[in-house]
Parts: sequence; structure tokens; C-alpha cells
Amino acid sequence: MTDTPKPFLAAAIQSASIFMDRTRSTDKACELIAEAGRGGARLIVLPEAFIPSYPSWVWVLPLTERAEWGALHRAMVENAVQVPGPETGRLGAAARAAGAWVAIGVDEAGPTGTIYNTILWFDPSGRLVESRRKLMPTGGERMVWKAGEAVAPRVHDTPLGRLGGLLCWENYMPLARYAMYQQGMQVLVAPTWDRAEPWIASMRHIAREGRTYVIGCCQALRRDDIPDSRPFKRFLAADKEWVNDGNSVIVDPDGAVLAGPLAAKAGILYAEIDPGRTLSSKWIFDCVGHYQRDDVFEFRVRGEGVPPAPDAAVRPARARAKPAGTRSGGAGRRAAPERRKPAGSSRARARKR
Repeated sequence: MTDTPKPFLAAAIQSASIFMDRTRSTDKACELIAEAGRGGARLIVLPEAFIPSYPSWVWVLPLTERAEWGALHRAMVENAVQVPGPETGRLGAAARAAGAWVAIGVDEAGPTGTIYNTILWFDPSGRLVESRRKLMPTGGERMVWKAGEAVAPRVHDTPLGRLGGLLCWENYMPLARYAMYQQGMQVLVAPTWDRAEPWIASMRHIAREGRTYVIGCCQALRRDDIPDSRPFKRFLAADKEWVNDGNSVIVDPDGAVLAGPLAAKAGILYAEIDPGRTLSSKWIFDCVGHYQRDDVFEFRVRGEGVPPAPDAAVRPARARAKPAGTRSGGAGRRAAPERRKPAGSSRARARKR
């Protein structure tokens, strides 16, 4: 086994983008990356869909307002990020100047006017090492974003440790999480729009389940951050200052909160990440190791481009033993009916014994 990486400082940036303005939102992202870098962060996380904006109207704008839906979609397409493109170049330069790994969510431009919710990863040299589209937009988000291709999430083996990311409610997909755990993930970044109390509880649960650090990073958006020229603004509660009050949080592998939740303000959360703790905490629970029953449950990934689990090459296949006194095809045990596997799915299957 390789040497355990040394502790380092991570940052979760809670801020609002410049609504539907790709250039100014990129400017702001680069400034915030520089600030976090000056603060000593070697892993910097920004929110979901930070450039140019999260489509907050999907939760309030009636579908009968077709002209406004069309205008907003046009604005989103015109401001969406080309990957790769000028904005990814600038973000890479910011990561290089900060000497940090950077994860950020963007609205990615498709070739025909379709938009994707995408997470970008940059290494400290400024190289774009991953661009992955969200597997499944949530609820009203499907009016704006298309589901990503069948590309399963991957974990990056870095000098800081093994880093992975899931966007917002992808974190509620048990099999997506399990695929990350199998790759030995030590830090999960979770750019999001969710800020509710159950989400914070989920961040703590996932950290404890996977024995991993979790960085939940959300925008903090005021009603005043949305221009009055946008007609959908009238559907936002006039007596509430915050459209989204943030609640970004950093959690340790035992589920304890290290920083945050940061509510109703912009700011940067910092916390020390000690990859060694992800190992020491597994003495009692390792959901893909000694606490897993490969003879009962079966798991596989059908998506593309995912490296095998670290111990996949040495994990032996286990033969299923027949119950004592039972002959093949005999009356001692009824054969289970054959089950068809749904096409294109990843699943965990309980075997009947």
C-alpha cells in the first residue's frame, strides 16, 4: 500500500454567481479561487451550476408563462459554458495560480441548444482532468438540463488522496455512492442547490457510511441578486431576503461537522482533511470491504470509463456452496426463477439462498 497522504486544507466557497452572466460569473469564480488559495486551501469546491447560474426559476415559474420560459432558456443557452472553451481555460489558470485542485459546477452548452449540468475538475497545473454531466436532473431541472451520458462517476488518485464528486441529488443515488466507495474515495465533493436540514443530515450520513470526508457546497442567493428585469422574480416571496441561504458544510469520516453549516451569508468554509482518518475509521465499518457480503449481494457498474476498485484484481471469485444433502435439480431445494436484467441499468441484487 502506498504512503498515506498528509493532512491538507480544503475550502467550500458559498457565494452567488452573477445571474445569467457567464463572463462576470467566471470572473467571480476566479477571484474566489484566488482568495481560497491565499487562505491555504489545496482543494477548493464551488457550488453546482455556478457559471452562469442555477436555474432557480424551475421551482416557482408556472409552465403557463411560456414566453418567460423561452426567454430564460435562450439566456441560459447564450451564457452556457463550452467545454473545453475560454471559461475552462480561465478556471484552469486560476487553479494553477492557487496551486490547488478545483471542483466547480457549470451549465454546459450542448451543440444544438441543449444544456447539461456538469462538474469540472482541475488539477494544480490547471489541467481539466474531468468533465462529467449529471446523471439525472431533479424534478423541474429536467425542463432545463438533459440527463448526462452513461458515464459513471470516477475517483481521482491525487497527492491529496482519492477525490470524487457527485452533483446535488446524485448523492441520493445509493449505487452511485457505492461505485465511488469501491474506488477507495477519501473525499467526496457535493456541489448542490439543496440547503434543507435533511440534506445536511444526508451529508453526515454519507460521510459515516463511506468513511469519507464530505464537502457540501451551495450557493447563497438573495432575492436582490436576481435582476428586476426578469419577470419570474415576481413569483419569489417578496418578504424573504434569501432564495437560497446556503448551508454549506464540511463533515469528517465519522459524520461530525467540521465547518458550517454556513447560513444566510456568503463566505468560505475551511477545514483540515486528514486522509489517514478515512483508514482508521474503517476498523469498525467498511461497506465495500469487511462489512460487505459478496456472497449475498452483487454489484456492478455498466457506465463507461470507471477504473476497477483498488482491490478488484486480488478479490477472488467465490463459488456458491450447495446446501448439505441437496442434489442439483433435486427436491431438496427449489430453483429460483430466472430474472431478466433491465437493459442499461446498474443494480445491486440480493441472491436467494
